[in-house]
Amino acid sequence: MKTDLDRVAQSDKQDFLDKNLGDNHIATSAANPLREDAFKLSDSEKIESIKKDVASILETLGMDLTDDSLKGTPNRVAKMFVNEIFGGLNPAKKPKASTFDNKYKYGEMLVEKNIVVYSTCEHHLLPIIGRAHVAYISNGTVVGLSKMNRIVDYYAKRPQVQERLTMQIVQELQNVLGTDDVACVIDAKHLCVNSRGIRDIESSTVTSEFGGKFKDIATKREFLDYIKLETAF
Repeated sequence: MKTDLDRVAQSDKQDFLDKNLGDNHIATSAANPLREDAFKLSDSEKIESIKKDVASILETLGMDLTDDSLKGTPNRVAKMFVNEIFGGLNPAKKPKASTFDNKYKYGEMLVEKNIVVYSTCEHHLLPIIGRAHVAYISNGTVVGLSKMNRIVDYYAKRPQVQERLTMQIVQELQNVLGTDDVACVIDAKHLCVNSRGIRDIESSTVTSEFGGKFKDIATKREFLDYIKLETAF
């Protein structure tokens, strides 16, 4: 079945998206929308280009970039974008997730909870801050615990929507572990909701993705019960 977007001429699709997506929390793909030439420029070249753009934005807003407090801001922001908060766009920074044989034959689910999430909303470039809870059931392979945190951090360091981030974490661990039995729940605050627009500082967004055995009601319930347990320290 064709959607409204399918019926729009290619040249008008971006205008259609701008008008119809608006502030809605909608993702158009399970992968981050990158151009084919996304890595044509080196990181240092990107920093130089972004630095000029940030300076232009601040100048347009009427800021005096000769002031001691502001003159370094364009460079700081550009370096932050490329090296830090959007560093997960660069596949060269993808964490190497070493796996090991499950020689001790642990057959229950393993849950890594309360993984800190720092991401950025791709609609307004404002922070997403929360916690991820990730679990898997080994089919003969295990992964180092810290690698689960690193995978969350890698996919979070992009312009994101929370639904996509949740799916990407599960898909990556499924590929690493060679099993569908992976689950992820994320509970996060979006500053595009908390600090602008409706400015609801209390609300948070919860997303989930359940693969393989985690689609079973009893297994899903067990995972969710583990999340509710008090952390030891």
